[in-house]
Amino acid sequence: MDQRGLVERAREGDHDAFAILVDLTVARLDAAARLILRDPELARDAVQEALITAWRRMRGLRDPDAFDAWLYRLLVNASLDLARRRRRRVFEVELQPTDEPAVPDTTGAFADRTLLDEALAGLPPGHRAVVVLHYYVGMPLPEVAQSVGIPLGTAKSRLHYALAAMRATVAADRTTTSLAERQPA
Repeated sequence: MDQRGLVERAREGDHDAFAILVDLTVARLDAAARLILRDPELARDAVQEALITAWRRMRGLRDPDAFDAWLYRLLVNASLDLARRRRRRVFEVELQPTDEPAVPDTTGAFADRTLLDEALAGLPPGHRAVVVLHYYVGMPLPEVAQSVGIPLGTAKSRLHYALAAMRATVAADRTTTSLAERQPA
């Protein structure tokens, strides 16, 4: 059965159809939440809250074809709520590939990934959510705006400023690294 049929059955209260929908999306939701929250435990909590909210509000979903965008919006809202509640908590960094085969990582690629993680971690959660949904999940920007619940112009602005901040972080690190390499031992 296609996703639209499963969504329609779930809207009518079919637990099995909802379970199938969850099985199809839970890994992607968890990956997105981990990138937004930077903490695996908080990410699991956000996914759980989003799925509970989805089940409770399933009857209110007007367009079954918009299920994925609606579910990501619930996830982003749950993630941002958790981030606001836990602002002072130290976040751990753990990135896992979403649907890509495991490939041996070289030292340079590992250093670049670490630098990218640091740059992403330095962003406010709202900006991080836009970057994650657009670049990691692969959503088009209008769908990201809808998922986060902001106007398209605001999503574009957040993406622009987030990328500028990330570029500045990377440039600052490379400048620091090149200066350190020039220093005599």
